[in-house]
Amino acid sequence: MRASAVIVQCMRVTTERALASKGAINTKNLLTVASVAILVGTELVGLALAAGWALAGLFQLGIVIERVLMALFGAAGLYALYRFVQGALRVEPIRD
Repeated sequence: MRASAVIVQCMRVTTERALASKGAINTKNLLTVASVAILVGTELVGLALAAGWALAGLFQLGIVIERVLMALFGAAGLYALYRFVQGALRVEPIRD
């Protein structure tokens, strides 16, 4: 599964939980959470992929191990993004 598909799935699940409650949509909070999720998500995934690439290059582990490390660190970055969005939705609820 591509990284962007995982991010979209995580965002969808988190957003569905937040939208399950009753009330009007607070567009200011929605825009804030979406914007911060894009910003932080880009940083986290970029950092994770770069860390896998750098460690494999530093220790001369080869292209296969490099890709495995990038995948593992990328998955950890996506999980961190998922947890970040959950926390952001607790602080900035989408529904009033």
